[in-house]
Amino acid sequence: MPRLRNKSVVSDGSLWISLNAAAVSLAVLLVLGLLLLVASKGLAHFWPKALIEFEYSKSDGSPALIIGQAVRSEPVPPSIKNTAPGMAEEEQRLLVKVANRDLDGDDFRWLLKGRINSRAAPQELVVLERQQWGQFYGRFVSFRRAAQSLDGEIGWAEFLRSLDENRRLLGEIRKLENTAVGRVNYRLEKNRLALRRLDLDGVEDPEQRAALKWEREGLDAEYRELEAALTDLYGQARRDRVTFETADGRPVTMELADIVDAWKPNAMSWPQQLGHFLARVFYFLSAEPREANTEGGIFPAIFGTVLMVLLMTIVVAPFGVVAAVYLSEYAKQNFFTRVIRVTISNLAGVPSIVYGVFGLGIFVYTIGGGIDRLFYESALPAPTFGTGGLLWASLTLALLTLPVVIVSTEEGLSRIPRDIREGSLALGATRWEMLRGTVLPMASPGIITGLILAVARAAGEVAPLMLVGVVKLAPSLPVDGNFPFFHLERKFMHLGFHIYDVGLQSPNVEATKPVVFATAFFLILVVLVLNLVALNVRSSLSRQNKGLGS
Repeated sequence: MPRLRNKSVVSDGSLWISLNAAAVSLAVLLVLGLLLLVASKGLAHFWPKALIEFEYSKSDGSPALIIGQAVRSEPVPPSIKNTAPGMAEEEQRLLVKVANRDLDGDDFRWLLKGRINSRAAPQELVVLERQQWGQFYGRFVSFRRAAQSLDGEIGWAEFLRSLDENRRLLGEIRKLENTAVGRVNYRLEKNRLALRRLDLDGVEDPEQRAALKWEREGLDAEYRELEAALTDLYGQARRDRVTFETADGRPVTMELADIVDAWKPNAMSWPQQLGHFLARVFYFLSAEPREANTEGGIFPAIFGTVLMVLLMTIVVAPFGVVAAVYLSEYAKQNFFTRVIRVTISNLAGVPSIVYGVFGLGIFVYTIGGGIDRLFYESALPAPTFGTGGLLWASLTLALLTLPVVIVSTEEGLSRIPRDIREGSLALGATRWEMLRGTVLPMASPGIITGLILAVARAAGEVAPLMLVGVVKLAPSLPVDGNFPFFHLERKFMHLGFHIYDVGLQSPNVEATKPVVFATAFFLILVVLVLNLVALNVRSSLSRQNKGLGS
């Protein structure tokens, strides 16, 4: 009887259903575990961790005070034990972030736990986030404005208030540089190119040259006015000074403009810690990167990633759908179409770097170089479209994801019953009217599925983008207030390349590790949001066309 029962379980498929359910559950748990790992490692970077003051005995026995944040502990490696006779067999060491890279040379230090005499968390310890040289740990000494010097709690409160004012002032400076100054520089470059075009064409038109000269003089005057305004604003931003003290008592004086933020983590309540955490996350999402991308924010990378994916989708959707409709509905099903389908399927497995090389050779050098010679000769030898940019990156990824869209669309079209096609034709509709009004709306979920897969792949690709437009740091966004507003020839930043650059190209791996996890987490969120939008569109189309097949 047990043998018959086992045979029944296998024969009715219950065992395989259970195994499939277990496999799906395991896959879901693995994905959730990966997301939790990335989120915990990345978001912990923004939480205001406590600062610890260690009393430590150096190797020569002399005492030292060290301020830092405990990172992790581990057993001392045997290679270090061999060079330090007398060390305990189970000796542990603690990795501490000590910051103050400009003063001591290192962001991190290993401390032997056996030499740590005491630990304390004084509330007066301060964390500074600086424009350069990373964070600073120490104690507040005084704040000086003009001839007035304030210390203690009054000086700290005045320092924080002035820091807020200075941030607003620096925001005005950046806005002025990115809008008014950028617009004047853009018009000056246009003026220069127009004058060079006259020289290349051999046009000796005194009136036109005089008009260009008059325009340039006006722009130069406007630029000098803006330069004077910026000089005044920078003077205001660099007026105040603040002095801090390191753990060993060294005074350090900084300009207020060099400080991004300041806080006392040990004196914060839980609501204050949460508010500070949210503020730092918002800053990370909205600010530009600093310090070779290891500090600051990732807004240009988010903007470039989303814009590139949208442009890629706009290009790949019509071409993919048209190709699939032709192969499925119009082309004769013979040896030639079978070869095309096999080729399309094989193209989906071609390494992405091959597409990057193709985009570099065809789009950038051939098409882009031809556009430069025809329409931007006055700018040569500096290339305009003959170098990597947002347009060529979007086209390259569209080419890379085109097979996925074609295959998904064909599968969606093949699911439409033949009776529906014949019924539409029997009612007098033409083939195009039948496709437009009945078949394509019913196949739209399959089309959207292909686009979802294309977006998911394109958002994470890095290798081809390194050849056709992505850069470590883009000086300006591809969208601004200068005509034609969308500058598809500009280089851009990408979250995937940002992760590669920060994680593998930075010499300070330990310091950049949290930034890598945080950027990876937000890349996952960007892909998730784009996919959720596409899923919502697919669900809406499915509901609208539910009755077409009944």
